[in-house]
Amino acid sequence: MNIILFGPPGAGKGTQAKYLVKKLNGYQISTGDILREEIKKDTDIGKKIISNMNDGKFVSDEIVNMLLKNHVFDPIKKEKLIFDGYPRSLSQAKNLDLLLNNSNQKIDYIFFLNVNKETIVERIKKRKILEKRTDDDLETTLKRYDTYVETTRPVLDYYSKNSNFHEIDGAMEIDQITSKIEDFLNV
Repeated sequence: MNIILFGPPGAGKGTQAKYLVKKLNGYQISTGDILREEIKKDTDIGKKIISNMNDGKFVSDEIVNMLLKNHVFDPIKKEKLIFDGYPRSLSQAKNLDLLLNNSNQKIDYIFFLNVNKETIVERIKKRKILEKRTDDDLETTLKRYDTYVETTRPVLDYYSKNSNFHEIDGAMEIDQITSKIEDFLNV
């Protein structure tokens, strides 16, 4: 089963993805983690990524799509992909459709964790303290949220027409969100 967790930065996608990985014996495909790994390796791509992130911009679709392809075509991960934070643009959504089609896979569920800006700001403040993430300063978070809203509206429109699309109130407590997801998955 392949799942997309969709929502703004700080919506809880990563938390729910980690739960689903354990519950379904799947693989979390977090573009954030993939990008941070490139930064950690200090590659040329990593340097470009950190520049974009620090400016509150999303990394180019070309870079993200290239890094993602290896995961989609990995036979061990087939039908066990939990996408966390991807796709973020319409071109990424179309790229994912193409990659999945070319690897004889599909998306089974799309969960949109809908959260307002105020809730995100509070969560990011807590996450920065607990996880010590360098990309979690308030100014960057606000830029990322605004960019998210602007860039992902077409993605939301693209997916919301699908019968496997489910919107969940992302302001609920973690266990309540998990319970809603379980209800849809019948697990």
